[in-house]
Amino acid sequence: MIRELIAYRGLIQMLVVRDLKARYRGSALGLLWSLLNPLLYMGIYALVFSVYMRMAMENYAAFLLCGLLPWIWFSSSLMAGATSIVEGGSLLKKVFFPPQVLPTVTVIANFVNFLLSLPLLVGVLLLYGVTLGWALIAIPLIMTMQFALTLGVTLIVSATSVRYRDIPPILTHLLTFWFFLTPILYPITQAPEQFRSLLLLNPMTPFCIAYQNTLLYNTFPSWEISAGMISGGAVALLVGVFVFGVFRWSFAEEV
Repeated sequence: MIRELIAYRGLIQMLVVRDLKARYRGSALGLLWSLLNPLLYMGIYALVFSVYMRMAMENYAAFLLCGLLPWIWFSSSLMAGATSIVEGGSLLKKVFFPPQVLPTVTVIANFVNFLLSLPLLVGVLLLYGVTLGWALIAIPLIMTMQFALTLGVTLIVSATSVRYRDIPPILTHLLTFWFFLTPILYPITQAPEQFRSLLLLNPMTPFCIAYQNTLLYNTFPSWEISAGMISGGAVALLVGVFVFGVFRWSFAEEV
């Protein structure tokens, strides 16, 4: 499957550009929405948790954005990927190309949005007086492992959603629950001690902690967090490829 994706990299690039253009077509602000959406989310959550609920934490808005941006990339990819095979069914019937191209395009398109929103994150960090240092060299590895995790889970969701059409609406509620089980709105140290080991089983937890450590605290991820990212990304991608391979031969009949 990976070799097929490499062979069709030109098609993937074209579809990613088409997806990004279609996403902002007719919008007066265009690509600025890639900055405004996370900024609005950050403003709402910061207002609720730092003003109304009075969470005593320094640089809370910057902390929030460090975890929120990776989560938006992850959750948006899953939501769009869940229906990518069904919505692209006409392509599968007219021309031959690997069906894994479709969910891969959604992951890459949302990754581009993530990259476009990074200047906003840097601006917020500088606004709060955060010093960016050598720990930033770990960011490419963190993003690579998150890409593997996101692509793997998206492959699973996109393949199973073709046969089980209830998965996309269920996924919407599952992601809301998943969001609050991820240390984005709160540091993991504020979770009850008996639940911290359970939170670490969440595959997105080590990624959020890694982004927070490198960007906000200028520290490299610990070996435990790094092992969690690498193992989570590798396992998700391997399982995703396997599940997609099992379901892919029935796509043309079921879309």
